[in-house]
Amino acid sequence: MADPKKQEKDYTKEVDALLPEAESLTTSGKLQEALDKIYVLEKQTRNASDLKSTTRLVTSATELCYKARNFKILNNNINTLSKKHGQLKAAIQAMVELAMGWLEEIRKTEGTETWLELIETLRAVTEGKIFLETPRARVTLLLAHYHESLATASTATPAARKDSLQLASDLLSELQVETYSSMDRREKTEFILEQMRLLIALARLKDGEIGKEGKDSIGGGEAEWVKVRVGGRKVNEEFLKDKANEDLKLKYYDMMIQYALHQSAYLDAAKYYHKVWETPTIKEDVTGRGRVALEHIVYYVVLAPHDNEQSDMLHRLFADPALSKLELHYALVKCFTTPELMRWPGIEAIYGPHLRKTEVFSSDKLWEDLHTRVIEHNIRIVAQYYTRITIARLTSLLDLTQQQTEEVLCRLVVSGTIWARIDRPAGIINFRSSRSPEDVMNDWSSDMQRLLGLIEKTWMGVNAAQAAQSRAVKAAS
Repeated sequence: MADPKKQEKDYTKEVDALLPEAESLTTSGKLQEALDKIYVLEKQTRNASDLKSTTRLVTSATELCYKARNFKILNNNINTLSKKHGQLKAAIQAMVELAMGWLEEIRKTEGTETWLELIETLRAVTEGKIFLETPRARVTLLLAHYHESLATASTATPAARKDSLQLASDLLSELQVETYSSMDRREKTEFILEQMRLLIALARLKDGEIGKEGKDSIGGGEAEWVKVRVGGRKVNEEFLKDKANEDLKLKYYDMMIQYALHQSAYLDAAKYYHKVWETPTIKEDVTGRGRVALEHIVYYVVLAPHDNEQSDMLHRLFADPALSKLELHYALVKCFTTPELMRWPGIEAIYGPHLRKTEVFSSDKLWEDLHTRVIEHNIRIVAQYYTRITIARLTSLLDLTQQQTEEVLCRLVVSGTIWARIDRPAGIINFRSSRSPEDVMNDWSSDMQRLLGLIEKTWMGVNAAQAAQSRAVKAAS
C-alpha cells in the first residue's frame, strides 16, 4: 500500500454525477459497463489521493454488485480493487467492512457455497495486512464455526468429524489476536477463549480415539492440551475481575478446570473453583451455583496431594464461615485438619453414600484417590506421634495389606513429606533419623546454655531476696 500523501484534487462533483448514472446502468442490466465507468474515475481519485471520493466509488461498486446479486463479479470486484496500485488503506477497509455486513444475509438467501466464496475472498484480501487484522479475525471466526458445525453434524463420520474440528481449531489458532492493537481487550479475550474451547474439543476427541484403540496414553490430544495451557496464560485474570466481564471469567475458569482435571492437578482445580466462587453473583447464590462451587472446592482440595500450599488452603477453607453451612463437607474438611487417625471403613460408611452420588466421586479413580489421601493423612499423623512402630501395627491402623502400606510409605518418603526407614527383618518402621555425634553435641551444648541461663537468673533472684530481707531486718532494729 502506498503511504498517505496530500490530496491533489477534489473529485466530489464528478463522483456525484457518476454514481446515479452507474446505478441506472445496473438497473437496466448493464452491471459491467457501470463498473467500468466507476473504475476509470476511481483510478483518477486514487492517484489524486482523494480518500473520500475513492471510498465512495469502491463501496458503490461493491454495493452495485451485491444489489445485482452477481456474487462472482462481487468477489472479482473486491479482489481487483484491493490490489490496485497505490490503493488507499481506508478505502479497502471500508469495502471489506461493507461486504462483511452482508455475510449473514447471503448465507440465508444464497446458500452456504456462495457464502464460503465470499468468506475466502475476504480472507485473501485481508491476508498480511495489519490494518485489516481485526476484520480478518472476525471472518476467520465465522469460517471456524462453520467447520465446527460440520464436525457436530449427525451425518459426519468419525474421520470427517476429526478433520473438520482440526481445521476449525487450526484456523483460529493461527490468529495471534493478543498482538492486535486495533482490537479491544474484551474481543481479544473472547477470541482466545474460542481458541481454547476448540482445542479442548479436539483434544477430547483425540483422547477418545486413543482410549478406544487401546494405544499408549502418550500422544492423543496432548499437544492440544499444551496449547490450552499456553492460551490460558494469554488471558489477563485482572481484566476478568471487572463485573462487565463476568461471563468471560466463568467461561475461562470452566476451561481451566477441565485442563486441570485432565492433568489430575486437583489443587489447581480447587483454586479455579475458588475463583469462580469469589464471583459476586455466584457467591450470592448460596443455594445454587455458589453451593456447587464451594462443594467442588472441598472435593478437590482434599483430593490434592499434601504440601504446604494444599495445607494452607485447606485450613483457610475450614475457617471460612460459609463452609459451616454445609455440615457434611465441613465435617469432611475437619477430619483432614484434625491431627487424628481416620479409619477408612468409617469414612466410607459416613461420607460414601453421599459422595458416591456426586459427579466428582462417581468416578472410581477419584474415589480411590480419596482413599489414598486418607491413608497419607494417617501416615503423617503416625509419624508425628511415633518414633518407631511395627509394620503389623501400622498395617492394622491403615486397614491395608503390608504391600500396600509399604508402597504408600515409600511414596511419601520419596516426595519428602515424611522421613522413614523400614527394617524388614525386625518388622519395624523408624520415623526418626539417626543423629550424628555433631548433632547430639550441638543439642547438648544448647541445652547446657539454657540450663546455665536459668541458674544465673535464679541466683540473681535469690540475691535480690536476701538483700531485701537484710534491709527489712535493719529497718526493724
